Amino acid sequence: MRNNETVRIPVATGGAVTATLFAPESARAVLVVHPATATPQGFYTSFATYLAENGIATVTYDYRGTGRSGSPRDHRDLGMRDWIGADAPAVAAWAAERFPGLPRMAVGHSLGGHVIALGAAGTDLAASVIVASHIAALRTIPSRLERIRVRIMLHVLGPALGRLLGYVPAKSLGLGEDLPVAAMLEWGGWARRGNYFFDDPSMRARERTATLTGPVLAVGTSDDPWSTPTQMDALTDHLTSADVERRTYTPAATGVPMIGHHGLFRRAVRDTVWPELLAWLHAHAEKASR
Repeated sequence: MRNNETVRIPVATGGAVTATLFAPESARAVLVVHPATATPQGFYTSFATYLAENGIATVTYDYRGTGRSGSPRDHRDLGMRDWIGADAPAVAAWAAERFPGLPRMAVGHSLGGHVIALGAAGTDLAASVIVASHIAALRTIPSRLERIRVRIMLHVLGPALGRLLGYVPAKSLGLGEDLPVAAMLEWGGWARRGNYFFDDPSMRARERTATLTGPVLAVGTSDDPWSTPTQMDALTDHLTSADVERRTYTPAATGVPMIGHHGLFRRAVRDTVWPELLAWLHAHAEKASR
């Protein structure tokens, strides 16, 4: 595999995204990993390296105002819709231009799965994998204590600290990387609605999810405190033009004590889950190349 390459990708609405390219000597497909909220691209390095070692050129990135794509204070007015509608398409277009003629694929984690479902990762993908992505309304969190905790973070502490500091110190709140204020407010606003952004007319979510075509593998875990199998199904039920396959992994089946919301990208499941995902991607890349 070649050395990893850091790139700056301009975004049409202003600014740029910092991304990392993991490129094999000879690529058979190109894939973009669309990250979860407040999850830095470095978290996906092991997974991206694994894909590249097996012939898939892989791009990871940070949304503007997070991680290596600028400070949240300097991007305080960026909402989640900006990440979905501008950042993700910019990275997908860059990857397609860098590897013309190769099958294009995407993996989306949590919010990144929303990127795919809403068509922002491209509507002509050879294959898409949605990981731990669901209709993220607060009402859907099974644990009452977890609902209370998340509500306090999203609707009390996050907004209050955002107004005070000019950014949301999500890392200190146990929510991952620090965030722009507008992103936190939009996240909290959607979480209040019964069906998340499907109840926000400005997102046109039902119309957009119906345009996604091609094979989609929706992967979750049995012990995810937020993205339960039922709520993953509630999201994928809107992908009416796609060929959706569902898989749910359990800790027992993967040989780990717990998986949770982020565990499918951790090295602990490298020998159990990752080969299955790779085989699925390779099969669809080969089919698209014929």
